[in-house]
Amino acid sequence: MCGIIGILGNHEVSPQLVDALKRLEYRGYDSAGVATVDGTGQLSRRRAVGKLVNLSDLLVHRPLTGHAGIGHTRWATHGAATEVNAHPHQSGPVAVVHNGIIENFRELRAELADRGIMPESQTDTETVALLTAHHLDQGLSPVEAARATLARLQGAFALAFLFQDQPDLLIAARKGSPLAVGHGDKEMYLGSDAVALAPFTDRITYLEDGDHAVLTRAGVQIWDAEGYQVHRATARIDVGATVIDRAGHRHFMAKEIAEQPVVIGDVLNHYVKGDRIVLPDGLDFADLDRVTLVGCGTAHLAGHVAKYWFEQLAGLPCDIDVASEFRYREPPLSDRSLFIAVSQSGETADTLAALHYARGKVARTVGLVNVGTSAIARDADMALPTLAGIEVSVASSKAFTCQLAVLAVLALKAAHDRGRLDDAALTAHLRDLRAIPALLAQALALSDDCRMQADWLAQARDVLYLGRGALYPVALEGALKLKELSYIHAEGYASGELKHGPIALIDGDVPVVVLAPHDALFDKTISNMQEVMARHGQVLLISDAAGIAAAGDGITASLALPTGGGVFQPILYAVPMQYLAYHTAVAKGTDVDQPRNLAKSVTVE
Repeated sequence: MCGIIGILGNHEVSPQLVDALKRLEYRGYDSAGVATVDGTGQLSRRRAVGKLVNLSDLLVHRPLTGHAGIGHTRWATHGAATEVNAHPHQSGPVAVVHNGIIENFRELRAELADRGIMPESQTDTETVALLTAHHLDQGLSPVEAARATLARLQGAFALAFLFQDQPDLLIAARKGSPLAVGHGDKEMYLGSDAVALAPFTDRITYLEDGDHAVLTRAGVQIWDAEGYQVHRATARIDVGATVIDRAGHRHFMAKEIAEQPVVIGDVLNHYVKGDRIVLPDGLDFADLDRVTLVGCGTAHLAGHVAKYWFEQLAGLPCDIDVASEFRYREPPLSDRSLFIAVSQSGETADTLAALHYARGKVARTVGLVNVGTSAIARDADMALPTLAGIEVSVASSKAFTCQLAVLAVLALKAAHDRGRLDDAALTAHLRDLRAIPALLAQALALSDDCRMQADWLAQARDVLYLGRGALYPVALEGALKLKELSYIHAEGYASGELKHGPIALIDGDVPVVVLAPHDALFDKTISNMQEVMARHGQVLLISDAAGIAAAGDGITASLALPTGGGVFQPILYAVPMQYLAYHTAVAKGTDVDQPRNLAKSVTVE
């Protein structure tokens, strides 16, 4: 959520700032703005509500000049999405952009009010600008004023400061929210992530938690949380891996759904060699007594699926928690347990906090992330990449199935380490897992069938999703996707829970999506489906050919998936969940890649 860009360049930065912000649109935002210092030292800004095209139009009519500047896309936390609340916030000679939340802003605002300094906006961020300007008025230099302000701030933040009459200075600070410095040829850059910086440089320095940095065109100096000047390594990023291109698809989500056979093949090639599972040294499940999985949203539901695999295959008790509730519950953790934090971005604030709670209480912490340089990857004892590649659409698709693929490998490793699977049984399960990419490629052919069903779903006010076993979390994921993309109320339930409440919602106007592969639980799920039809519910059955044939008459529609994949079928059944949500959103005309109110990377509580 939110995006920061900063440039100390040798050319006009205003168009560069806007182009970089376009690369951060995937993070989710509702307003945007830029500020520059021109050749006379004048600090000026432009802000606009809505999409970046509105800011671009404003800059055509009211251009900004200058070779130094900062930019921001804002996802509203404090105060509505209005121009006065948009970043950058400016107070006299200083402009500030900010990701995160300043938790003590009310206390600071009261102190400033006592001095007659009043805010214009409802945001926490403006307090940072006001306080810095106050320190400048007291005679402090820009660097001293920024440091004095940082010393007063509580909460999570990534901050960039730009000062009037200082065309060769940017100050950056990071606490909780990610921030990276880019190195150019007598130019320096600042960004929320490497994606924003990729057009300018492939040399990146990631700030550590508590760092603040002073950037000039000559380079960067960094101080840690204790105030000591430190060196942070500079890494080379793969610019090709940051390419943002729809590759001929109408939306990024359509492209990312279509990429799943390839990226899951990459996951399996990375973690499975022949009949061997290859994981970092030290990950042995033989002496563990429990696994704890934590995530938010779709990542939490990936962990929910994995719970079935760990317990059924490995006989290993598995707890699954919503990250935002985990540490507040103060759960007791065993020193013989494994803690797995699941996050696409690796920067999810609640998941990172849960990881920090678990450290020192468990045998080992694992970060299962898509960004190898992220905070969770760095702070966990071990990082396992999901290898999905950059995912632009806010609603996750390929990141979800790649998470499932890595978790499937972990569950098989646990089962083998604990003697629940011998070599022959492991080989058989790996054969099922290796079949998934080809089965996914077949499942992609359902796109047109899902489009036909979307016209029906788009008329609904409520939709129910039902599944049993490991398909229950996939039903939850299907409902979540429909809510995210189409704004239709949808709920997922375990099929056996239908008669314990949700059946009261069934009537002829409520579509019910039933996930029922022809497996050991098929008959029970179909029995629940019959209960729906007996109450005039309209059923969309998702099964294989044998399941659809056995289901009998009375269903409204069906989608046939290929047979195969063994216990790893939940990965396969994710595809129609994604396509139904995608095509329903297209039918309704909503913003598929950037749904309202949502952000890709949630870096605040």
